[in-house]
Amino acid sequence: MVIQIVEDDRALSDGIVLALKEPGHKFIQDVTVKSAKESYGAENPELIILDVNLPDGSGYDYLKWVREHSQLPVLMLTANDMEMDEVMGLTLGADDYVTKPFSLAVLRARIQALMRRVKEPDEQIYEEGGFSFDFGRLIFTREGREISLSVNEQRLLKLFVENRGRVLTRNVLIDRLWSDGGEYVDENALSVTVNRLRSKLEDKKGGISYIQTIYRQGYMWKKEGSICSGEEP
Repeated sequence: MVIQIVEDDRALSDGIVLALKEPGHKFIQDVTVKSAKESYGAENPELIILDVNLPDGSGYDYLKWVREHSQLPVLMLTANDMEMDEVMGLTLGADDYVTKPFSLAVLRARIQALMRRVKEPDEQIYEEGGFSFDFGRLIFTREGREISLSVNEQRLLKLFVENRGRVLTRNVLIDRLWSDGGEYVDENALSVTVNRLRSKLEDKKGGISYIQTIYRQGYMWKKEGSICSGEEP
């Protein structure tokens, strides 16, 4: 596996390499947005660990650029006291985040959980209304138009369609999406991920959402023929 670390603190970057080092892993260490883009094209990373603050710009800029090319897993490193870093990163398509300062053991567990999500085999295809969700080939369409989803959006969607008509509480969704470290996840992360998925699936002309918010409980995927607009709990 090729892992790209975009972090201008060299000591921290080296520490991450040591924490994740194992046979078969190759590491690319970049300190700027410019060098990260160059490495991306040359090395084709399979996982990106991305700091927000970089010498020549923001990690958000690189994340936006990556999402124009790929849905590979991206884990953000954010400042401990800046909640908006987390919200912004998830809104732009990051799959997970870890706040600084952090334990390398926690980082390792979160990355292992993230990669398990990517590797989980799934041959099921869900078809409902104008939707077709192929979780085996990672092809998601609505009325023939492909929908680009991040790893966590794919996982969240699968939870919803597998439990059509059933309420999934916020705690259950957080535990399922961020296993191995879910206790460190802010509830905003779930809200942002739900809203991002909802915006990609909804009928923008009619204001229709297929993900219903159940007040003070959680969320539910509405069965065909019973769709509604959604508001955050």
